[in-house]
Amino acid sequence: MRRTIGLLALAALAIASPASAKSRKPAPPAVLAQGQSPQPAVAPGGLPYQLFIPRGYNDNPAERWPLIIFLHGSGERGTDIARVKVHGPPKIADQNPALPFVIISPQLPPSANEDDPWPIPPLDALLDHALKTLKVDPKRVYLTGLSLGGIATWEWGAARPERFAALAPVAGSADEKTACALKDKPVWAFHGDRDDAVDNASDFAMLRAIQKCGGHPRMSLFPDRGHDSWEPAYADPGLYLWLLEQRLPPKH
Repeated sequence: MRRTIGLLALAALAIASPASAKSRKPAPPAVLAQGQSPQPAVAPGGLPYQLFIPRGYNDNPAERWPLIIFLHGSGERGTDIARVKVHGPPKIADQNPALPFVIISPQLPPSANEDDPWPIPPLDALLDHALKTLKVDPKRVYLTGLSLGGIATWEWGAARPERFAALAPVAGSADEKTACALKDKPVWAFHGDRDDAVDNASDFAMLRAIQKCGGHPRMSLFPDRGHDSWEPAYADPGLYLWLLEQRLPPKH
């Protein structure tokens, strides 16, 4: 019941969540089909992706929508792009077409190396393409991912902190040496207390390191939960409401 009510509350936010761009006079944006659709890689060597367009996206050409980039885990690598919808925000978007975000969910090929699965250059290229071609707000780009994607959320977020308004790594691990790059970044990490695939100790160490740098990250530790902490994390409407509260500060 709490989940149903919460998702309905998110749907009610759909009208208020886009940002107006009154000062801009771009060419009329393309009308896009609502819902999820597979998209090809934006460049040679790039990553194909699922694109979610929320209900109401085409109503006002001047509105700019918040963008979630979701990075999947090792089990969703492959050539069937629909696999990226089995977990996380794409799954929630299938259940709730009024979820007030544009969502991009790239897919790794089956040959991706588990030791370095998410290369940053094609991810940067995909984000650049999204900012140029979609009605998204560059100050409200949110990065999240689970397991291997959670690791990549920490890595890409620390490498390019200026690109993201907030990070939400789930069941991932992090390099403490990059912590100070995230001291000014809203971070909400999620983990299971019985995760025997990716030890939650790494998340705790990273959060302590960010705090030592002056940051204020948060973490949710799910009791009696193993590696699949993404199930309660992404089903919580509070995560999406929290994301909507975050935006990049003005440039000085």
